[in-house]
Amino acid sequence: MAAPKMKVRIGDLLVQNGVITEQQLISALARQKETHQKLGKALVVLGYVQEEQFLNFLAQQLKIPMVDISRYNFNHNDVLKLAETHARRFRCVILKEEVDYFLIGMTDPLDIAAYDEIQRLLPKPIELAVVADSQLLRVLEQIYRRTSDIDDWADQLSDEIVEDTFDTTRLAETDDVDIPVVRLLKSIFEDAVTVGASDIHIEPDENVLRIRQRVDGLLQEHVMKDARIAPALILRLKLMAELNISEKRLPQDGRFNIQVKGHSIDVRMSTMPIQNGESVVMRLLDQTDGMIQLDSIGLPDKMKQRLRKLIRDPHGLLLVTGPTGSGKTTTLYGALNELNVAEKKILTVEDPVEYRLPRINQIQVHPKIGLDFATVLRSCLRQDPDILLVGEIRDLETAEIALRASMTGHFVLSSLHTNDAISSSMRLIDIGIEGYLVAAALRGVLAQRLVRKVCQYCKTDYLPSPQEQAWLQVKCQDASTRNGSFKYGSGCTSCNNTGYAGRVGIFELLEVNEQMADALRANDSGAFARAAIASDRYQPLVFSALEKAAAGITSLAEVFRVTEQLEELGDVN
Repeated sequence: MAAPKMKVRIGDLLVQNGVITEQQLISALARQKETHQKLGKALVVLGYVQEEQFLNFLAQQLKIPMVDISRYNFNHNDVLKLAETHARRFRCVILKEEVDYFLIGMTDPLDIAAYDEIQRLLPKPIELAVVADSQLLRVLEQIYRRTSDIDDWADQLSDEIVEDTFDTTRLAETDDVDIPVVRLLKSIFEDAVTVGASDIHIEPDENVLRIRQRVDGLLQEHVMKDARIAPALILRLKLMAELNISEKRLPQDGRFNIQVKGHSIDVRMSTMPIQNGESVVMRLLDQTDGMIQLDSIGLPDKMKQRLRKLIRDPHGLLLVTGPTGSGKTTTLYGALNELNVAEKKILTVEDPVEYRLPRINQIQVHPKIGLDFATVLRSCLRQDPDILLVGEIRDLETAEIALRASMTGHFVLSSLHTNDAISSSMRLIDIGIEGYLVAAALRGVLAQRLVRKVCQYCKTDYLPSPQEQAWLQVKCQDASTRNGSFKYGSGCTSCNNTGYAGRVGIFELLEVNEQMADALRANDSGAFARAAIASDRYQPLVFSALEKAAAGITSLAEVFRVTEQLEELGDVN
């Protein structure tokens, strides 16, 4: 197939067909000259035409197909026949390989120079389809992951170790980016940022090295065939985190910051001695996204209004609870953002400080030198704060200071590792706090979990099975939820064929009323639970999950997964 050629320029055709006006074309051409954008991009940016409308028009004029690649099932082997550098340079991707040609998706099929170069690079003739630039960039990020680079640099590092040419002194040279271990780490971090991983696990086994990434709460594994590269990898990471490189028998914790693909990433690193060496877990905290807002964490509107009212109390205690990795810190920072005004003095006591906030005095605890939560809290109260954030209530002493501070003119926010809102209040009593103190100080408890969101690019209608419908009849009090717009993800390139992309919070908010306070004073957990369930403002977590499923945000499968976890803990009533 010959390269598509148009006798009339695309801008003139758009004017002739009434898609844009002559004046709009002149404005777009001026912007094109100024920014060096393609004409189509200039028209879209200026708002004269929608991207899909422009691409449809282009496809019709060139008599080539337009392909929605957000839902396209790519053959990974076919795509990789064109190198990533060429795919990005020419804004194209191999859609499929046929017996006698390649079908190429291009954002600008009128680019004759790109067409000729792609044809030169591939061993078969090419035919074109038009694809959206916004979709292509996302697809390229997903397809051209760094897994092959990771394997290549791991092989080179392995070869150096086998040949006894590996020089450990070079690991301390921070500017030497050419040594394989540095390249390997760079590829690992780039791949993690590409897929949105929250954690990286480096686990040496007897014969292999496992690199696992936690994406949307679940681990994805990449296995390297030579476990001997693990010590060099871990040594380099220890140097970056300023840990003791000679200590391999005891756990260590550290942190460092790296720049990855335009993102500023804070890395919290933990090492642990295991049978085959040392295991490393790194939590990745992206500082690039800006301030966390309560509006962005998925709280239902009514619950958000109630929470905003709670956090504006002049004194009292608000707890945010849930298991590890449930988003408690994100919610607490969102609340601090709402409260962060010039008229309020805010102090935080954290282990570690995860996100840096302007105007707020953030204190990192350091137990090894005696700077623990209780010690810092005593000093904080002499700093004249209005609001205190205690990263986590872990022991009786910390709990007592936090509660007494909340009763003496300070508003205190903290987190607790419990499974739901009802059990959190009694947990404070179990720690050793007197029930009357809890009743006097506690204003509310927000419990939360994270569920995976259905991928927006392969989202498909889902009809619940008869068994699921029967379950919904039992659990759902609201008919609109029972008959909601349920969705599931069929799997696509954008979500790595999982059907899910990203996570959203599900919540239950318990506001302590007089009946609950009476039960707390009496240390009566049963009466407290009954009073909480009887409150017309309390809804268990499972109902929040069901509302998200009925709105098509998450799937019923995710609701069942969370519900099963809660029922195992005896939380669903």
